[in-house]
Order: sequence, then C-alpha cells, then structure tokens
Amino acid sequence: MKVNGFVHPAQRDPRRLLSDHLRHDLGLTGTHVGCEHGVCGCCTVLFDGAPVRSCLMLAVQAEGHEVSTVEGLAVLGAPLHPVQQAFHECHGLQCGFCTPGFVMSVVGLLAQHPNPTREQIEEGISGNLCRCTGYASIRRAVQRASELSQQTPSPLRGEGWGKGR
Repeated sequence: MKVNGFVHPAQRDPRRLLSDHLRHDLGLTGTHVGCEHGVCGCCTVLFDGAPVRSCLMLAVQAEGHEVSTVEGLAVLGAPLHPVQQAFHECHGLQCGFCTPGFVMSVVGLLAQHPNPTREQIEEGISGNLCRCTGYASIRRAVQRASELSQQTPSPLRGEGWGKGR
C-alpha cells in the first residue's frame, strides 16, 4: 500500500486493522483510536482520497490503494496545510484528540466540495465527535480552510505537499 506517498510492504496478518497498522507498524501515531467501533471519527484517514474510519478496515484491504494520514499533510519545516492552518486560526481544537480525524475529514470534504455549503459542512463533519469545543469553531475552520485552499496549492490536485514521493 502507499501511505503518504511512500510504498510500504503488504501487511502479513490478515486480521490487523488499518488503524493499528498505521500506528504500530508504520509509527504514524497521528491516526488516533478512540471508540474502535467507527463512531467517533478519530481514526479517519483518506483512502484513495475519501475519508474512511481506519478502525473499521483491515490493513490488507488497503493493498494497492493510497492512504493519507495527518502526518502526510505538511512536511516538517514547510507551511501548514490549509486545513491545519484554518484549525489553528479559528481555534477549531481544544484537547486535540479528535483533531486529526476532523482535519482528514475536512481535507476529503474540500476535495469533493471546494466551496461547501453550510449543509455540506454539517454532513462532512457529522461523522466526527468532539467532546471539548462544541462545533462552532470547527465549522468556522472548515469555511476558512475553503478560503485558504483556494489560495494555496493542494496535494489532492497534485500540487504542493508530498508531491513526488
């Protein structure tokens, strides 16, 4: 499978969850595991560009596919991804545990709807739970991310972050 632009060998254990493979085998601990039932959205990653719950997928299901995690959004020393920047500017996080899942859901949402309506934003973040912030700051962050994404190259369009890996 390809994770954040790098090819990794196939998972040998057919029972290994994608979330566990990312965290324990590849060291990508930004993919958080919350409920382990697909309810909270903390483990959301992009699977061929679409947000999915990595705790509900087996790692072997990702063979031949592209997986993107929060670690793949901004290279160390480079500017933040527009969604990360928007969450920072709009205070769209508090404790931070749910943030990687929200960020990846929003990246997927904006790839599909660059200028999302209020309803599309609600739908796009509906699979993620936050116990700290309420959702007003997160909604503002999604709107701001949409603005920033219009001004900034996007890896989902083949520009910028992670290109050429």
